[in-house]
Amino acid sequence: MKTPATTGTAPTGAVVARDESTRDRVARSILTNGPSSAAVLAERLELTPAAVRRHLDHLLEDGLVESREERVYGPRGRGRPAKVFVLTDTGRHAFHQAYDDLAATALKFIAEAGGDEAVAEFARGRVAEVEQRYRELIDAAPESDKAEALARALTTDGYAASTAKAAHGEQLCQHHCPVAHVAEQFPQLCEAETEVFSRLLGRHVQRLATIAHGDGVCTTHIPGHVPAPQAVPGPAPVSDGESARTAR
Repeated sequence: MKTPATTGTAPTGAVVARDESTRDRVARSILTNGPSSAAVLAERLELTPAAVRRHLDHLLEDGLVESREERVYGPRGRGRPAKVFVLTDTGRHAFHQAYDDLAATALKFIAEAGGDEAVAEFARGRVAEVEQRYRELIDAAPESDKAEALARALTTDGYAASTAKAAHGEQLCQHHCPVAHVAEQFPQLCEAETEVFSRLLGRHVQRLATIAHGDGVCTTHIPGHVPAPQAVPGPAPVSDGESARTAR
């Protein structure tokens, strides 16, 4: 929807600045919360649906967001899938995405010199420091809050992470990835990160989607915690006297 032409004098600088500020809020909300419909954005930001659609139109024209059908993990309900908006690569760059051509060039050199395993070793070394920093936070959290503690730690590092209940466990969602462009060329970075999540949470997690491969959100399934089985008490010991009486 195009912004209607104004009559009279042109918008003042204050109006333009206010529009740009609100547009930034819309884009940042998509970055933080992942793919979002216009209706959800309007409710979340306490704006009218018309205002949200106007800002989304501008973001679409600038190539900062794109629309797509909502991806549903699990059984799909009736009706057409909702249309949601996600940030494009250009939109992510607008939020100062920490991507450097030098990093990609260095990894290409490592791959050429030592092969894929050398890249994997580099990736594991890169996340080892992250695992060490997160370990104390995760271990201190109750079992039911460990995934949320991991999400908070990731958010502090710029991954805009959150958790959501899912069938048979939880989903860890990372709405931003500072190294998405590099990970697109070198998936070993994502694989090493997933291994760290498994070790930190003490469960075999499964990566369902990644920003590096074109998904709107990096999504990791965390299975529910299964308590250790309790020992079943055996029959009570029989005394010598009772054994003798039984024998008679």
